[in-house]
Amino acid sequence: MTRSILFILIIISMMAGSCSGRKSKINKKNLIPEKEMVSIMTDIYLANGLLSLQPIIYKYSLLDSINAYGQIIVKHGYTKEKMDKTMEYYFFDDPKGLNKIYDQVLGKLSEKESLIAKEFTKVQVVTTKLWTGKDFYSIPSVNDNDSTRFDVSLLKTGNYSLSFSVTLYPDDQSVNPGPTAFMTPIDSIDSGKKVYIKYLNYLKDGRSHNYSLIFHVPENKKLHLRGWLYDFDNISTGQKKHIKIENISFTYSQPV
Repeated sequence: MTRSILFILIIISMMAGSCSGRKSKINKKNLIPEKEMVSIMTDIYLANGLLSLQPIIYKYSLLDSINAYGQIIVKHGYTKEKMDKTMEYYFFDDPKGLNKIYDQVLGKLSEKESLIAKEFTKVQVVTTKLWTGKDFYSIPSVNDNDSTRFDVSLLKTGNYSLSFSVTLYPDDQSVNPGPTAFMTPIDSIDSGKKVYIKYLNYLKDGRSHNYSLIFHVPENKKLHLRGWLYDFDNISTGQKKHIKIENISFTYSQPV
């Protein structure tokens, strides 16, 4: 019952009022075939998940969900109007067919989930205590000198991920707030060439958001990671800082 309700909510959002004023039944011959509907709806579910990820939100901030769904429909060779008509038909005239389509969508999503799970079994993920900083930062702090700087040695080849949650409040006065991190050769930490990890900006809305810095250490390289979980462009003297950083974890993974 719950899954049917969720599915209908998506239908209603896509139809965007196309059901109003309906006077006669729709000819099924002029609709999108069932097999194509399954493919379209599967892609829509996947897109819906992607649009909830922070990097995607940043990159496609001007693309709302309705426009994204419309692009998927066009990619499959159909118009949004035809999709609306097809949805309208199933919604009013063939709800059992709608459930059948949804069951097939679930099947396809389950297949994709199984493939992803198989890929994960090929990777051995080891969570280590690489994090040398605090578990929680709140600025302003009691002593008002809380630093989010971190220094970690990366001695193994593989993939690393530094993840954390950030709540940046609207009254924070920092400019372009976000994390800064770079890698240098471990034998020349202060003087060696710096390789910066891709920068991202924090959302300043008073809500908790999850962020990750993901990077790779090549074979036969020993590097050092240095950075700050909270950095900004403007001079810190006199500016109001209001941020909370928590749920910090540092993971390392290496192919088996």
